[in-house]
Amino acid sequence: MTHAIPILIILWAVVTGLFLAVLAYNATITRYEEDQLFLSDINKIEQEQQKAILEKVHSIQPALRALGSLSGLFALIIILFYTWDCWQKLRAL
Repeated sequence: MTHAIPILIILWAVVTGLFLAVLAYNATITRYEEDQLFLSDINKIEQEQQKAILEKVHSIQPALRALGSLSGLFALIIILFYTWDCWQKLRAL
């Protein structure tokens, strides 16, 4: 079991790195998103830009949820492996 821990840590680091990269990309997309948008015929270009931003954000949300959940799951598995290994060593004493 202890041989699997370094592999799990590497997998966790890769998944967490991807999660942080997608999170940073999401932050750069939403940087120009407006909190309040006045809808009129004059602001058609701004409306289209906001729609494009929202479409990108909505398309990234499943990846953010999946990578965040996977990162948390790997962290939990690593903690459980360490706890189980420590318990086995204490029982051997």
